[in-house]
Amino acid sequence: MVLGGIPLKKETINDHETVLAVLIRGADWENGLTFVSSQDDYLQVGTWRYGKGTKLLPHIHKTVPRRVLRTQEVVFVKKGRVKADIYTEKHELLRTLELGKNDALILLCGGHGFEVLDDDTQVLEVKNGPYVGADSDRERL
Repeated sequence: MVLGGIPLKKETINDHETVLAVLIRGADWENGLTFVSSQDDYLQVGTWRYGKGTKLLPHIHKTVPRRVLRTQEVVFVKKGRVKADIYTEKHELLRTLELGKNDALILLCGGHGFEVLDDDTQVLEVKNGPYVGADSDRERL
């Protein structure tokens, strides 16, 4: 699909058959509501692209028991640049990416590390909770 003459690029980063991460570049948002994560992921990530006047019906999310086995997160670069290293579950460096303004990286499994490349870089990080503390939540590579 092409929007405004720019080919859409949503890239999955795989370790054999496992999707470790999904990269969404700034121009990748399609019209309407598009979910990037699968229904089985612990973190549900989607994009909105609507015209003026579009209304989304008011709603309340019900209390639904869920069993969460791992932390997944999204990083969105508002400003600046970030280097992201993606690791396999076996702690092997699989890929290095450069994220720029309006890029988002959805981290589903495996490992990751970041290096800020520009002064005044601004990143929004979202992950599922509740937070159980650094020692319980992560293993340093």
